[in-house]
Amino acid sequence: MGSHCDDSIVSSVKIPTIKFTKLFINGEFVDSISGKTFETIDPRTGDLIARIAEGDKEDIDLAVKAARGAFDHGSWPRLPGSERARIMMKFADLIDQNVEELAALDTIDAGKLFSMGKAVDIPQVAATLRYYAGAADKIHGDVLKMSREFHAYTLREPIGVVGHIIPWNYPSTMLLMKISPALAAGCTMVVKPAEQTPLSALYYAHLAKLAGIPNGVLNVVTGFGPTAGAAVSTHMDIDAVSFTGSPEVGRKVMKAAAESNLKVVSLELGGKSPLIIFDDADVDAAAQLALTGIVYNKGEICVASSRVYVQEGIYDEVVKKLVEKAKAWVVGDPFDPEVQQGPQVDKKQFERILTYIEHGKREGATLLTGGKPLGRKGYYIEPTIFTDFKEEMLIAKDEIFGPVMALAKFKTIEEAIARANNSRYGLAAGIVTKDLNVANTVSRSIRAGTIWINCYFAFDNDCPVGGYKMSGFGSDLGLEGLYKYLHVKSVVTPIYNTPWL
Repeated sequence: MGSHCDDSIVSSVKIPTIKFTKLFINGEFVDSISGKTFETIDPRTGDLIARIAEGDKEDIDLAVKAARGAFDHGSWPRLPGSERARIMMKFADLIDQNVEELAALDTIDAGKLFSMGKAVDIPQVAATLRYYAGAADKIHGDVLKMSREFHAYTLREPIGVVGHIIPWNYPSTMLLMKISPALAAGCTMVVKPAEQTPLSALYYAHLAKLAGIPNGVLNVVTGFGPTAGAAVSTHMDIDAVSFTGSPEVGRKVMKAAAESNLKVVSLELGGKSPLIIFDDADVDAAAQLALTGIVYNKGEICVASSRVYVQEGIYDEVVKKLVEKAKAWVVGDPFDPEVQQGPQVDKKQFERILTYIEHGKREGATLLTGGKPLGRKGYYIEPTIFTDFKEEMLIAKDEIFGPVMALAKFKTIEEAIARANNSRYGLAAGIVTKDLNVANTVSRSIRAGTIWINCYFAFDNDCPVGGYKMSGFGSDLGLEGLYKYLHVKSVVTPIYNTPWL
C-alpha cells in the first residue's frame, strides 16, 4: 500500500480558521433556539474541528418562515431571470475567489483530497451555478394547439419553498447541484447539510449573501437527520423536498411527505453499480477504470463501480493488473498531493466498511488484496478486492460506500446483463468494449439511470443523473434538474371568430 502518516498529520496547507458555526436564517448567522451544539470531527485524526449549532424542529420552522416570506412577498421569484442570473454569476465568482478555503473545509470535514477539491470539486460547483444561471432567463412554456376554439399555453412557475437534504460524501458538489437549479427557477429554500460535513455549506451561505441573494432565499440549518431532517420532510409549508442518501432514510422522507402536505419528492438513494469488461477491452485501461471506479473518493460515491464483471478470456490478466494497481494506490493525508485516497468520513462509516469486509470473508468470497485499516490514527482503509462472490452475498447486494470491490467472471453477454440487473439498485453502470453492437445492446438492456461506455464518472452539468428501482427517482443536473423545481400551469382562454385554430 502507499504511504501513510501514523502518528501525526503533517500538512503544508494552512488549515483555515473556522469562521461559520451558526445556523444561517433570513440572511443572518444565529444560534439554535435550544442553544445546543454538536461536534464536527476531522477524519484524518478523529479530533474535534469545531462545535456547530444544532438546529431542531423550531429552527427549521424559523427558516421555513423566512423562506416562505421571501417566496410569497420577496423579490427573488419576481426578478427577471436575467437578474437572478447576474447574482448567481457573482456567487460563482466568489466561490472561485475562495477555492482554497472551501476545498480545505471539505478536506478536514469529509477527508476529501485537497488537490481534487481545488482542481475539480470547487471549480465544478462554480460551473454548475453558471450553467443554471444561463438557464434562468430561458424558462419557457409552450403554446398549445387546441382542438377547439381556445388559445392555450403553459407557464413554468417556481414550485415554492424547497427543502434540500444534502449527503456527506460530496458536501460542495451536492449542495450546489441542488441549490443552483432551485435558485434559477426562482424558488426559496431551506438546506439541511449532513451532520458529518456542515462546514462548507455555512461558508457558501455567507458567499450567497455577499453575492446579493436576498435574505430568506437561502437558509442553512445544521443538525441531525431524525430531528432537523425529519422537520423538513414533515413541514406543512415546504412545497418540495430533494434528498440524496440511503434508501432507508429515503423511505422515511417519502412517507413524511405523504403524511404531511403531499410535497413533491425527489430521491437519489445510492447504488450497487456494475462495470462489465468484455474480452476485447484493453486490459490495462480496463483495470485502471475498474479500480478508479471503486476507490475514487475512498469509495464514498453513490455511482461507484462496486460490482465488476470480467469476461473469462481476459479475467486472469485483469485480476493481476487490478491487484498490482490496488497495492500501488497511495492512502494517506488528503492534503498530501501524492496521496490518492484519504480517510473515510467518520468512525461510524469506517467501522461499517470493516464489518462488510468481515461479512465478505465469512460468506466465502476470496479476499485478493486489502481488507485492513491503515495507521493508528484516523479512518483509513486499504483498497479491498474480493473475487468469487455470489449475488446473494452482502458484499454483492448492499451499498458498502467504501473502497471495496466485488469481482467476478462471466461467459456470455446474456449472463453479464442478467447479473448486472440482479440488484435492487439501478443508478449507474459501465461497459468496456470496442464492439459498438455490444455497447448498444448492453446499454439498452441495463436498468440504470446512467450508462458509461469506455469511461466512468463522466459527469457534466448538461447530463442528468438519476436512478431506476431503489436508486430513487427525479434527476439532478441538466435541464431535467431545473424542471423539477418548476410547476407546469396551463392557461386557456376562448378565441372568437378565428380564421384558424
